[in-house]
Amino acid sequence: MFTKTSQNYLCVVGGSAKSEINPNPILFNCFLVPLLSFNQNILKLNKFYGAAIGAYVIWGFIPLPLKALTDYPSSQILYYRILFSVMILIALNLIFRRDSVMALFDHYKAGATKEKRTFIILTIASGMLLLVNWFVFIYVVNHINVQTGSFSYLICPILTALLGFLLLKEKLKSNQWIAIFISFLSCCLVGTGSLMHLLFSLLIATSYALFLITQRVLRNYDKITMMMLQLSVSALFLIPFHNYFNAEHPLGADMYFFGVISILSLAFTVIPLFLSMYALKDLKSGTMGILMYINPIINFLLAFFYFNEVSSSSKAIAYSLIFLSVVIYNLKFKKKRKILPAE
Repeated sequence: MFTKTSQNYLCVVGGSAKSEINPNPILFNCFLVPLLSFNQNILKLNKFYGAAIGAYVIWGFIPLPLKALTDYPSSQILYYRILFSVMILIALNLIFRRDSVMALFDHYKAGATKEKRTFIILTIASGMLLLVNWFVFIYVVNHINVQTGSFSYLICPILTALLGFLLLKEKLKSNQWIAIFISFLSCCLVGTGSLMHLLFSLLIATSYALFLITQRVLRNYDKITMMMLQLSVSALFLIPFHNYFNAEHPLGADMYFFGVISILSLAFTVIPLFLSMYALKDLKSGTMGILMYINPIINFLLAFFYFNEVSSSSKAIAYSLIFLSVVIYNLKFKKKRKILPAE
């Protein structure tokens, strides 16, 4: 049923109402309403997809600021990246997201003793996992090659699925087991070229996969506030070594260093973090997992076409196998409908 208000439209010419139009209710219901709804949904979808794609594109170019700091120790880069990121996150949360921060602490206080213990243990653990992940990735990009760092994030989602099965008892489909097996073959091929490079890739991938597992357990807490707390844990671990990080390099930490670190912390850490968290409000984690591959693909393109890295034939086959495993892992099969016998 239509009300009189919903059927009457005003035709405005030169800013004044000239006449009323009573559209056909069938035309309005069947065409105009779905069209308007479709446009709104597309706009909404594009907004969240844009945020997710933007985050992973930015992270894809992270080798650029890291390579700009190649002459500086990886530990010094790590220390100031974490310190600057924490300060930015604390400022943003306290100024613009105070309600979300208070809601998280209210949620924590209302929880049972076991939940509180789990929260504290996993927050500390995730902070330390980020510390390991960032340090090894910085070292690999600056002192080994970009390919090794990129490879780690190609195998990371599949490794996360395997750890989810082992630690959280999450179910895996047959095609996902096949993808895991192909990934294993790919790792073996990389290992034949350089076992050390493979171990670095696995360390980066495993530390980040375990970090993602902790986030699944803490999924009911505000993600950006959690990131602030986790990086605060990392910072508290590093701050006692402040003098060491400043004294390790003959230049100490000059204005050039602080300039690049500021860009790395804001443009390549905090901004993509906010974009990815915003995208997760509407997009499924599976969709985010697929879009995540934008990051290592851009890394590989930079490695070969910008940094002029070379690859062996065994590595090329290994990378191809990883891409194949990603496709197989994300295949979706429709369940066959059971045909009920006629009565």
